[in-house]
Amino acid sequence: MSSQDIPEETLPSKQGDTREGAVTVKGDPFADPGLPPHEHRVQDIDERAAKRSERAVAFMFTLSMLATVGFIAAYLAIPIDKNIYVFPLGHISAMNFTLGLTLGVALFCIGAGAVHWARTLMSDEERIDERHPIEASPEVKAKVMADFAEGAKESAMGRRPLIRNTMFGALALMPLSALFLFGGLGPKPGTKLRKSKWAAGKLLVNQNTMQPLRPEDVQVGSLTFAMPQGMSEEDHDFQVQIAKAALMIVRLRPEDIKDKKELDWSVDGIVAFSKICTHVGCPISLYEQQTHHVLCPCHQSTFDLSDGGRVVFGPAGHALPQLRIKVNDKGYLEAMGDFAEPVGPAFWERG
Repeated sequence: MSSQDIPEETLPSKQGDTREGAVTVKGDPFADPGLPPHEHRVQDIDERAAKRSERAVAFMFTLSMLATVGFIAAYLAIPIDKNIYVFPLGHISAMNFTLGLTLGVALFCIGAGAVHWARTLMSDEERIDERHPIEASPEVKAKVMADFAEGAKESAMGRRPLIRNTMFGALALMPLSALFLFGGLGPKPGTKLRKSKWAAGKLLVNQNTMQPLRPEDVQVGSLTFAMPQGMSEEDHDFQVQIAKAALMIVRLRPEDIKDKKELDWSVDGIVAFSKICTHVGCPISLYEQQTHHVLCPCHQSTFDLSDGGRVVFGPAGHALPQLRIKVNDKGYLEAMGDFAEPVGPAFWERG
């Protein structure tokens, strides 16, 4: 039997419902019950309790400020290589542990302070608004602005200057943590990008045989990879140094060399160029004997080793740096100095 079959006067009525927002419809057993009566918090009726909550929120914001200051102090004062024992983690970096702890406390206290403020001091009365079309009418817009103004008033920002000031202080100091973190992404390069392990008198060592090279070891059309004398794969910074010092050695016929400077810096057609592509720093390893071109396998930048290492194709921005070489008194190939320009991709400070 449906409700339509029951006389209307026998159905329960909602006329006696006093809850806020209750919809009273005679004969409807499923009417909207509305919201229960609002229960005031202790802070709403006791100003001393409200003051305690205010001090608690201010304490959390102040603690956030102190944690941010501690973060900066730890970053500046703790050596990067200092380790401490923390149970159950074991030995860990003192700086990383302190930075994580202070940053976590700073963020947590801002969030906890905001939540405690909202739960104890801001208005918690629930209100019912009828749904409205997506496009707001002028009346709705005016109501929104009025609600915003009332919300700002009920947040007690004006009447609670202690909370307001400490919150602004915590939010203002918090971004300083990011600034110090960005500064610690790595040491300033200084002149490291402009210098390599090559220097006057350094022998050219075959990277495969680890033996110094003589002119007769380099045949016309061959490609040989070399590194400076004194470097070893066992060196702790070998990968960093070889990334700048890796060398390509090619022997051309002197009459095939088009660039006069390249000819002057060569020995009987033996030319030495950086192996590092000037696009994004990939190692070059493909050589075309007939064209004297070398090809970067990463993005196909192509360089002409018979014409000063200039770019003939691809995204590379500038020519490969050439190393000036000579034959010493013992018949070995040696460098006459470092590369005349920085090796690898361009950077802001490059001239």
